[in-house]
Amino acid sequence: MHRRDFCRSFVGGTAIAALSPTMRAALRAAESAGNWKMRLATSSIHYLHLPIEQACQRIADLGFEAVDIWSAHAGCPHLADVMNRLSSSGLRELLERTKLKLCAFSVYAGGYPRYAQLLGGVGGGVAVRSSSGPCPPSELSARMKEFFESLKPEIELAAKHESRLAIENHGHALLDSLDSLKAFVDLNPSPCVGIALAPYHLQAAKVAVEDAIRVCGKQLMFFYAWQHGKDTDQLPGHGPTDFAPWLQALAEINYEGYVNPFMHGDLAADDMSAALAKSRDYLKSKATA
Repeated sequence: MHRRDFCRSFVGGTAIAALSPTMRAALRAAESAGNWKMRLATSSIHYLHLPIEQACQRIADLGFEAVDIWSAHAGCPHLADVMNRLSSSGLRELLERTKLKLCAFSVYAGGYPRYAQLLGGVGGGVAVRSSSGPCPPSELSARMKEFFESLKPEIELAAKHESRLAIENHGHALLDSLDSLKAFVDLNPSPCVGIALAPYHLQAAKVAVEDAIRVCGKQLMFFYAWQHGKDTDQLPGHGPTDFAPWLQALAEINYEGYVNPFMHGDLAADDMSAALAKSRDYLKSKATA
């Protein structure tokens, strides 16, 4: 049954109260999905060779609402340039001029502490970073606790700067499976910490992305719209993956962050814009289907 028909079937409070707990949960999920609005962002690293001002303008011209600004992964200069040349005030002015919001800082290279004050200076936000090395399943709980313990200084820093840390899943890492996501959610000690979900790596590990989204629940802080493939086939609407079930799962958990079309690669700026425009239109069509 379509979610709208399902909701219309149970409009009375008495009928809802008579449902089983499972059915009530399904109804709440259907109602949440019906009210969810997708928000789109994308990453500055897609315009690796452009200054941050031009990268932001390109992203704004494509109709994205927000930008994820990258540190020096693959030589991306953007976040270091913002810190050294623009500072927080200059970044605020750039975002205002381009009418973009800040989706995140991606700090895989350089780490969060280096950019904590900068992020706080623009009002705080999400910093995306990696977890730690892999471990045997038998050690998962202990290693996850150790990871959170090691993260305490960054958690304190994030709280000070009104920011949050989104930890990305990756192949051959601590956060790399459905069980590891469950352990993360169960053991997470801080509301300043959550998950940046990368379906590319989940698909490589044969993990159902929809299941992973539901496991993350309210701890999902960043979502890469990114499928396992080569070149532009990593992007939504290019490769073979149907993103509709992923978007439905995001709607069910009432995901409050941005959906971020993403790929690794080095395209010419005009080619990248054309590829992202196709992804934007594809995601919008799937979100309203």
